[in-house]
Amino acid sequence: MTIRHATPDDLQQIMHLLDCGRHTMRQNGDTFQWNGYPTEEQILSDIANGNSYLICDVDKPVATFAMIIGEEPTYRQIFNGQWINDTLPYATVHRLAGLPHYHGLGKICLDFVWSKIHNIRFDTHSSNAILRHLAETNGFHYCGIIYLANGDERMAFQRIDNVQCTMYN
Repeated sequence: MTIRHATPDDLQQIMHLLDCGRHTMRQNGDTFQWNGYPTEEQILSDIANGNSYLICDVDKPVATFAMIIGEEPTYRQIFNGQWINDTLPYATVHRLAGLPHYHGLGKICLDFVWSKIHNIRFDTHSSNAILRHLAETNGFHYCGIIYLANGDERMAFQRIDNVQCTMYN
């Protein structure tokens, strides 16, 4: 598997991968996330900002995700807990989805992000058992509750190398 930046030419493939992810969520009882989200405009913004990635099997895109290094506004306040570290730079993983018959794509994504920065955060709905399991099996700690801009509640997770938080090129 390889990982590359997405381009505007990849938009329809990314939207297909997101539809696959949405379908997988629904099959696993998560009917609360990704209703009308993410939009094409959001994905084009991710691409324009260099934050959109594709995981490819040879040349075939099999998963997509956004990696954003910098502050996530909805993470400024956390409730019923706290971030492991709230001062060091971090990356946020958003919009992770892939083809259902490929396994291990979430780990490939997280390992890639970890190779760039040793401080990762993400959030998910409490009903998203797949992403919660991914967190538990990849060294993430549950940190508390954050609220999205629209007021929706999400569980927040963080993985950090406490000795050193370094961004790699």
